[in-house]
Amino acid sequence: MSFQARQAHSPLGQQRGGLAGLGLSTNKVGGFFESDRALPLYKDKPYFTPRRTAPRRRWRYIGAVFSLCALLLFWYATSPSSPKLPSASGSGGKGHELWKWMQTLDDEPSAKVDWEARRERVRDAFLVSFESYEKEAWGFDEYHPKTGNHRNMVEGGLGWMIVDALDTMMIMNLTSQVRHARQWISTSLKHDQDHDVSTFETTIRMLGGLLSAHYLSTQYPTLAPIADDDIGAPEEDLYIEKATDLANRLLGAFESGSGIPYSSVNLNKSMGIKSHADGGAASTAEATSVQLEFKYLAKLTGEAEYWTTVEKVMEVVDKQHPSEGLVPIFIHPDTGLFQGQNIRLGSRGDSYYEYTIKQYLQTSEQEPIYKELWDESMQGIRKNLLAFSAKAQLMVLGERPGGLDGPLSPKMDHLVCFMPGTIALGATGGQLLSKARQSPGWSQQREEEILISRELMKTCWATYRKTATGLAPEISHFVFDESPVMMSDKYPQPAVSAGSSPQELKGISLPLTPQADGSEPWRQDINIHAMDRHNLQRPETVESLFYMYRVIGDEMYREWGWEMFKSFVKHTAVVETLVPALNEPEGVPTQHIKSFTSLGNADTIPPESRDNMESFWMAETLKYFYLLFSDRDFISLEDHVFNTEAHPMPRFKLGGDLKTGWERKPRQ
Repeated sequence: MSFQARQAHSPLGQQRGGLAGLGLSTNKVGGFFESDRALPLYKDKPYFTPRRTAPRRRWRYIGAVFSLCALLLFWYATSPSSPKLPSASGSGGKGHELWKWMQTLDDEPSAKVDWEARRERVRDAFLVSFESYEKEAWGFDEYHPKTGNHRNMVEGGLGWMIVDALDTMMIMNLTSQVRHARQWISTSLKHDQDHDVSTFETTIRMLGGLLSAHYLSTQYPTLAPIADDDIGAPEEDLYIEKATDLANRLLGAFESGSGIPYSSVNLNKSMGIKSHADGGAASTAEATSVQLEFKYLAKLTGEAEYWTTVEKVMEVVDKQHPSEGLVPIFIHPDTGLFQGQNIRLGSRGDSYYEYTIKQYLQTSEQEPIYKELWDESMQGIRKNLLAFSAKAQLMVLGERPGGLDGPLSPKMDHLVCFMPGTIALGATGGQLLSKARQSPGWSQQREEEILISRELMKTCWATYRKTATGLAPEISHFVFDESPVMMSDKYPQPAVSAGSSPQELKGISLPLTPQADGSEPWRQDINIHAMDRHNLQRPETVESLFYMYRVIGDEMYREWGWEMFKSFVKHTAVVETLVPALNEPEGVPTQHIKSFTSLGNADTIPPESRDNMESFWMAETLKYFYLLFSDRDFISLEDHVFNTEAHPMPRFKLGGDLKTGWERKPRQ
């Protein structure tokens, strides 16, 4: 089937784009890339206890009593408010195996490491999570695994869980799960709801998920292969058709006075909705973290409007001349002006920086303007945000809530832990460090970036080591000296004299070695406030471990990831007891892991659990664990970029109307 891209209509009734007649089938998409850059081939059914068939009755009275008991049992088992006791004959195989393995975690043998076996444990955790969602919440946007409850964010659902996790299933080669998800996408996924949705979240999760699924299904045909994706199949272009329909609707969010997208968009009307908070301002990170997705879609379809629309955002932001490459966390769509002075790389600031370097890499380093933005930001971070803790000299990436002239806050969100890996990626372009160091462009500045990535990675790992569960809190606060010791105090601006080679830099932080009394200096440097002790199964730290291992090649980062994964299994598992079926009188109750849930308090044993499984648990966290334990060339960093929701997309080259359409204004 040839793909005829659908045309959405703006609120004024004007058609968008000139997509009709492109005839993009998957084989043509493959050829599209080959000419520019070679790419590698590579139900809602609650559990209940079955009722036994009643025996013949001698006495009417006994029969009546038995019938009443059966009715009560049926009511108990099917009532929404009653606890569900799964039948041992109906579930629990993989979950029971994982539960038995969980009992051995404290006595793990010190035999030779089998990374393939460890990767399979991650796959098992995904299967348990996904199968529980399939049984209790299929098609719904939210899943609460402790109670089995679920809900949609909009009528009919957005496919939040299914689409977000789809490429993880492909990467893990889970064919039957991919087939089930694809069937739901084909028959049930709609984007015409008369409802407001987050522009950013819908782009990175849904649009990114569909684009990644299209890419993997066409360029990695041996991963979870299904006939529906084959060339010539009736729905071979399903993912790209759904992606284009969604993107056309999202374009309405950019119809603001400045081109900065509104925070929300009504999908049915393709109309942007101004934020009801923050004076109508949008998050700077959200506005500048949709570019990878729309630019890749432009490459696939040849439709330049996707490209120019999101590129305009970067131009508007840069016109504000952010001081030292650091952007305030709010920007107003009506004016394109920053709002406030708050500078941070946590929430609302983070992925601006991530997408500058990744846009440079996405287009095969052909848009140096984004590398320039990244380098400016790195210098601003070095000068204004990097400091050292008082006792253990842990490197901390702090915040400036009052702007660059205000004091440095020792607060560091877990979200900031995307930075170690991103810095390593930016320094090397995704190459192995030993290879990157041999390139002509290697410099002392790049050596310093590797040092920063190593030291920040260690700090993020310390926040996991700090808690009782081994799982990091949402926010950590660090202890600084009265006058914080900054990066520039310990490491003068890198300079290399003529004829000399860049030199590797050594960190100054103390080891994270344990002491019997728990008085390690690094522990004393980390404070966790009562309101910040929750853990949402976030991916940022394992994401960085994945990049650090791929770039630096140190097995230590894999080992840290393995310890982290074991802590997730041990402390976030939702464990159920499987009771014997009534027709199995000899059976004994068994336990199994039903799913996994976020925590309300990660610093106590047993932890306080919440009843929620975020979509990024399957879409990002488990995917990055799986890739961390995989061979280095599987979904290689040299050929791909991952969006901020961990959806891999290919690097490609510029051509035709797809080119850098703006220039930076001279700085004074």
